[in-house]
This record gives sequence, C-alpha cells and structure tokens, in this order.
Amino acid sequence: MKLLHFSIPPAVRLGLVLSVLAFSLRIAPLPEFWVTLANYIGLYGLVALGLVLLTGVAGMTSFGQAAFVGLGAYASAYLSTVWGVSPWFGLLAGITLTVVAAYCLGWITLGLSGHFLPLCTIAWGISLFYLFGNLDYLGKFDGITGIPPIGFYGMDLSQGRDNFVLIWLFVIWSCVALHHLLNSRSGRVLKALKGGVLMAESCGVATMQYKLLAFILAAVLAALSGWLYAHLQRAVNPTAFNLTAGIGYLIMAVVGGVGYLGGAVVGAIVITLLNNWLQNILPSLLGQSGNYEVIVSGILLIALLQKSPKGIWYWVEVHVNFPLSRLSNSLRPPSVKEPLQGTGPTSNSLSISAGSNGLSAKTACTKLAPRPRAHRGQVVLRVNEVCKSFGGLKAVNAVGFEVKASQIVGLIGPNGAGKSTLFNLISGVLPLSSGSIEFLGNAVQSLPARARARLGMGRSFQHVRLLGQMSVLDNVLIGAHTRAHSSWIGAIFRFNQAEEFALREIGQECLRLVGLEDFAQHLADTLSLGQQRLLEIARALASDPILLLLDEPAAGLRHFEKQELQRTLKYLSVECGISVLIVEHDMDFVMGLVDELVVMDFGNPIAHGSPAQVRDNPVVIQAYLGGID
Repeated sequence: MKLLHFSIPPAVRLGLVLSVLAFSLRIAPLPEFWVTLANYIGLYGLVALGLVLLTGVAGMTSFGQAAFVGLGAYASAYLSTVWGVSPWFGLLAGITLTVVAAYCLGWITLGLSGHFLPLCTIAWGISLFYLFGNLDYLGKFDGITGIPPIGFYGMDLSQGRDNFVLIWLFVIWSCVALHHLLNSRSGRVLKALKGGVLMAESCGVATMQYKLLAFILAAVLAALSGWLYAHLQRAVNPTAFNLTAGIGYLIMAVVGGVGYLGGAVVGAIVITLLNNWLQNILPSLLGQSGNYEVIVSGILLIALLQKSPKGIWYWVEVHVNFPLSRLSNSLRPPSVKEPLQGTGPTSNSLSISAGSNGLSAKTACTKLAPRPRAHRGQVVLRVNEVCKSFGGLKAVNAVGFEVKASQIVGLIGPNGAGKSTLFNLISGVLPLSSGSIEFLGNAVQSLPARARARLGMGRSFQHVRLLGQMSVLDNVLIGAHTRAHSSWIGAIFRFNQAEEFALREIGQECLRLVGLEDFAQHLADTLSLGQQRLLEIARALASDPILLLLDEPAAGLRHFEKQELQRTLKYLSVECGISVLIVEHDMDFVMGLVDELVVMDFGNPIAHGSPAQVRDNPVVIQAYLGGID
C-alpha cells in the first residue's frame, strides 16, 4: 500500500505567500485612502466568500447576509462598550449568537424551495434591521459609539494599517479553509445540494444537515466581517446592515464569480472601486450631486454579466493565459483533481481483481473496511403486498416478492407498468400507501431513503442523476460518503487525509469495475449517456451495498458493453455476495442475467418465476405483444 505523502497543500502555500504579502503592505508607503479602501474590500470580501459557499456551491440564494454582519458587529460593540469585555471575547459572543440565530432561521426556511427561500431571507433581513434600530440598549437608529479598538498582545490596532493586516489575514485564511472544505467528503455533499438532493439522499446523506452547515458557515463569515467593521469604525448603526447592503454583497459575489472563491474577492474589489470612482466622477460630469452612481453602476453590471454570466473570475480563467493561472486554480472550489499516481491498470475492460468479501481485497486493506455480507440463501429484501396510489390512480397494486443473498432478480413490464414507482418505494424515495418492505429481516417502510442507503441499499436512477460539473471520481465518492466519518472541521484543518486517500482508492476501484478508470478526472457531463449510466453503477457500488437497485442500467449501452455489464453483475452476485434487483427493457440482456423475474402490468404483478417460465407465460406474452399465434 502506498505511503501518504505529507506535503504542504497548494492552497496553504498560497495562503502563506499572501499572508507575507499582507504584512509587507503594512509597511509599504501606500496612501491612507487606499489602505482604508483595501480594508473595506476585505470586509466585503469575507461576506461574499460566505455567499460563494451558500449560493454558488450549495445553490441557496440569500439577500439577508447583512443582518448577520449586524449581529457580529452589535454583539461585540455592546459587550465591549457596556460591559468592558475584550473585543476577542466579543468575537466569540458574536459568532455564538450568529450560529444560534442562523440555526433557528435555517431550520425554519431551508426546507423551502424556488423563490420562497430568497423571499424569506429578505423578510428576516428586514426584521433584524428594524430590531437593531428599535432596541433602546443598542442605541436605536443612532447606534453605539466609543467602541474600543482590537488589541493583540499589547498592541493597539487602532490604525487603519494595523487593521489592514488583521482583515486580510482573515480573508486569506478563510479562502484556504473553504478550499480545504470543498475538497473533502463534506465539500462534495455541499456541491451536491445544488441540483442533486434526491441523489445525495439516496446515497445516505442527510442533506438538511449540510444545508444548515452551509447556511451557518456563511453567517459566521458575515459575523466575522461585522466584528472587524465595528472595531475598525469604532461605531455602529443599523444603516450599514439594511437590505440594500445585503443585495450589494450578493452582487459582489455574482460579479466576481459566485462559483469561485477568488471571485468573492474580485467582486468586492470591482464593486467597491467602481462605486468610489463613480461617486467622484459623476458629479463633475453631471454638474450636480445625487445617487447617480447607482444607475450607472447598474447599467455597467448588466453589461458585464451579459458578457460573462459566470463572473469576472471565470472570464479571466477562460480568456486570459498568464502566470497567475495557478492562483486561479487554488482559489476556486475544486472539481477536477490531479490524477492519482499508481492507481492500477487503465484498460477499458470490466475486469477486476476482487476478493470474496466486499468489492476488493485492496479495499479491505484500507481504513474503510467493507460491511459484512448476507449469508447465501438469506432473504435480503421482502416486498409484502405493496400498494401505491396517486389520487384515484393505483400505480402499484399488491406487489410481493423476495430477493435472496447473491441473487439477481429482474423486474420487467411494459412502459407504465409501475416498475420505477416500485423502485422508489423500495429505496424510500416515495412512501407506501399500504403493505410493508423488509430489508435484512427489518421493516424499513417508515425509514427515509438515506437511512435505507446506510443499511446497505445502493441504487441507480431511470433518468441519470449526476453532478455534471464535478469530476467522474468525485461523483463516485459521493456514493462512498457513508463509509467515512471525517467532519467538516477535520477537512478544514486537513486531518482527513488518510481517510480521503482511502476513499479515493475505493472510487478508483469502482471506476475500474465499470471500465471508466480512464475518465476519472473528466467532468461527468462530458460522458456519453451509456457511460453516465455506468458511472451511476460505480457510485452505487462505492457505498459497498448489500442490495443493488438498478433502474434500466443497460439503456444507452452498445452490445459489447451490455455483455461486459452482464459479466460484472454476475461477478458481483456470485463472488462478492451482492444481491441485485434490476429493471430493464432489453429482454435479451435480462434473460441472460437474472435468476428470477417479476412481471408487472398496469401496476399489478402478473407473473413470477424463472426466465424460461416467464418467457413462455401467455399472460406475459399478451401484456408485451398483445397476443401471438
């Protein structure tokens, strides 16, 4: 087994270089105006970084981040002025208050979808703004003044240059921390929240927990910005935390590139400099003062986003080739990784070198051991008189059958027979109307999809559900999520490297199993439909399932690929002890693969037996062909 190579990650090396640069600029002969401007850019960049995580990565739009900035600012301002506590204690109190508030607000609102979530963020953003402005002990709309500066080991950080170093150290290391988080087990799930919730739940992921994680981390970054702002300004009032400010933070993230960590900083730079420049030049051009910069900047932003909808950072990546391209790669949420060295053969065959317990002997040697297999002949899945109604339509009516260990059972029937609906009932995507489902002898009909996946159910979907902008390998590793246990905190501090290495070995093994090892570093949406179906099988195998649910896995495959898939599924059944329940329309594929067949028509079971028995069953012939001589 390969030894882990402990080296400083590229993102950390970049963070160290930028930190040294920040200290160097502290003594550089820059005008105070530019230092002040850089301080505000850093403060805005922190909030925009949270929005990159929340909106660009997790796909949840928020207009209320300014309210969290206010929580961090007011908590520290109140404690340091009224109670005389250290600003660092104020930071701890502000973050604690923000976490509690974000958790409560997130638990209430994050279950909403579509336009309802952004509307809720506007609602509580306005509510907190007026709360700040109406509380007597917060000074109402006059706010709090006389806030002490931040102290650090006897140094009084009352000057803008001193704050410059502190602010930009927080910005730099927040970028590094988020980069590490997004390049981890937790980060892959966060990226799956944007359009892949059903798939993630079917892989055993509690997606609501990760939505809350993204929401809380974005709020904490906003509160950190508010804390720095309060002790930089030495005064706070509600005006800085209104809805307009919240919209401005979101604009910064979008303009810079909401899908890129570096885009948060670039957006803060562009919007801050643009507003400052317009405020200076427009009065002289128009001969009068006013908020004309809002109109002009809006027009310029529309033109910019028309030119590059994904933001400035993306445009620079695509159109500009300069030595700082490595900086670009270090400051974006990683999706395509460097190829692993020495990961085995790269043939396109479905050959494997596996042991009888789990997917492979190699995998069994890693930190993540395979789960125990069911004994041969043991009933793995029992479906008892299952029914599902949608109003007056009975999609599944009194279906019952068993799948035993190491057995391959086929579920067939004409289009509209209810096969995929039954699959969704078994995997927990849909609730039963009546009947029961037992898995390994335990009733599971009341369990959600993620709980069934953790027990050992892996599945593919009739309509492919992949994360197209993530690498093939990362898509597979989402399936292995429940096999690992590293936390998001461990990911930030790089304590997860041994486990991450083991996960990648599993992912490479599963890709070799379906013949996609050469495509590990490709984006998933660059694969053909047939390859994407194989990728879904690899993702299901990464969970080390006891029962594999495959919904039309051969659709889109060529003839020789179907033959290879047959051999692989037989191997998984006989040698690895995995039970398979498969829905398929290709009768030649099914007849040469399964041990038993269950036939459905209009939601009803019409036949059950061996392939030979079903092939000659007149009721089955009538259902498929309308009757023949």
